Amino acid sequence: MASVRLFEAKTHLSALVERVAQGEEITITKRSVPVAMLIPVANGLRKDPKQVAKRIRALRRGARLKGVTIRQLVEEGRRF
Repeated sequence: MASVRLFEAKTHLSALVERVAQGEEITITKRSVPVAMLIPVANGLRKDPKQVAKRIRALRRGARLKGVTIRQLVEEGRRF
């Protein structure tokens, strides 16, 4: 499985999507920490939307920002 930095992923997204379409799985890292994966749809992403929403809600339960505001997160996202 390939690994790319977030900046590289943003810069070369089209090429990465082509690689994924050919069956490759790619991990995106931010400061050397894995934060996302690009995987082919055939590997199981086509699921019932209601089940996906239910899973997302379950993952969010108990998640806290721990002193970080939404505004700070938005501003950090704009810096990239």
